[in-house]
Amino acid sequence: MAPPKLYVGRKIRELREANNATQSAFAERIGISTSYLNQIENNQRPVSAAVLLALAEKFQIDIAEISKGDGDRLLSALSETLSDPLFESYTPNLQELKLVTQNAPGLARALISCHQAYRRNSEQLASLDDTIGRAAVAEPTPYEEVRDFFHFVDNYIHELDVAAERLSGELGIGEAEAGAALANHLESRHGVRVARAGADEDIIRRFDARSKLLFLNPYSPAATRNFQTAFQIAELEMGEQAAALARKAEFRSTEAFEICKIGLYNYFAGALVLPYQLFLAAAQGLRHDIELLATRFGASLEQVAHRLSTLQRPGLKGVPVFFARIDRAGNITKRHSAAKLQFARFGGACPLWNVHQAFEMPGRFIRQLAETPDGVRYLSIATEVTKKGGGYHAPHRRYAITIGCEISYAKDFVYADALDLTNRAAFEPIGISCRICERTNCPQRAVPPLKRRLSVDHNLRASLPYSMI
Repeated sequence: MAPPKLYVGRKIRELREANNATQSAFAERIGISTSYLNQIENNQRPVSAAVLLALAEKFQIDIAEISKGDGDRLLSALSETLSDPLFESYTPNLQELKLVTQNAPGLARALISCHQAYRRNSEQLASLDDTIGRAAVAEPTPYEEVRDFFHFVDNYIHELDVAAERLSGELGIGEAEAGAALANHLESRHGVRVARAGADEDIIRRFDARSKLLFLNPYSPAATRNFQTAFQIAELEMGEQAAALARKAEFRSTEAFEICKIGLYNYFAGALVLPYQLFLAAAQGLRHDIELLATRFGASLEQVAHRLSTLQRPGLKGVPVFFARIDRAGNITKRHSAAKLQFARFGGACPLWNVHQAFEMPGRFIRQLAETPDGVRYLSIATEVTKKGGGYHAPHRRYAITIGCEISYAKDFVYADALDLTNRAAFEPIGISCRICERTNCPQRAVPPLKRRLSVDHNLRASLPYSMI
């Protein structure tokens, strides 16, 4: 099969403008005609391998970085938006969608935001009963704004990641017990001591700035206490950087701004207890065995799985994986994908996905070979995790977490051992969300796809009470 044509006109144009070069001067430097460069920049012609090599030689760029698609996340979100019946008179093909996301990403995001506002407004109007007459504000919630912020920065924050790795090296984290090193740093640099929270306090962490005491729940797992100590270090040392990053996002509300800062502190904490290059090397050496990585770094399974999804440092990337956390009701409470698989922004996850089975088999790792409607195949691993904070009477929060990768990377995972990766029949068909899945014969379908008409035969009943036409 011929490789896909590469249209990266916007990136080429940005590179030229960053070097303050005219089209003629830039074209001459890489050995092509001005007209060819103009066609490349306007995505009228694909970029050739020879041009990529010339760009790498003349401008010291990373070929893999410039040839990477201009945003699977944005493409997926735009595709889902345009699947709404609101746009039933227009069905763009994949090439049209790619041209928009590559050439006008700002316009694509604006359309997605407008559609989100439309959906919220529609849902509010549909649910109005005794509240008729009240003003309905069709704006994203602060949590949704922050979720999208991390989603579209690839869940990798370079400034924080590098700073956390530098501090981690100074403290010897990854080579020595993290809890003591973090607590000692907190006290020696900031005069803050770690203390045990009272037995009557239902908390995970509480910081008293006046007494300079960080109270931690003594019944929390060590990995949780270490992470919360790292979080406190982030808040004390990275406040200005986090605020600057959050301001750049131009959130609509103060709540979103503050939630984003919390998210950035969490990011720093994760990068501090799981330093990038040390963790990446361990992940590769242990073939992404989550249990061994958790033991190696004194972290939780969830912390390790989440960190694997952030290994997107330019020039030093890990395997592109997807990661999600799901509660027992099927709500996706955390999500990120560096792979082609993108989670639905509305609705629940596919019921055929193995992550749902994790609640039925706690303590086990469930493997699944899966194929999405676009023909891409994946290795998916899921397990149940329980978060405890006390004894018998304390509430236990249960989640299922999942990570996975495209099948071309499966051999880098210990979980692929003994699976027949070459047998296409071994791959189970899954979707992203029923509302946008085009599979016509799925016995687990919850709702019809938005853009398909239905046919109802009163004399025939299969697993679904309708067929799609």
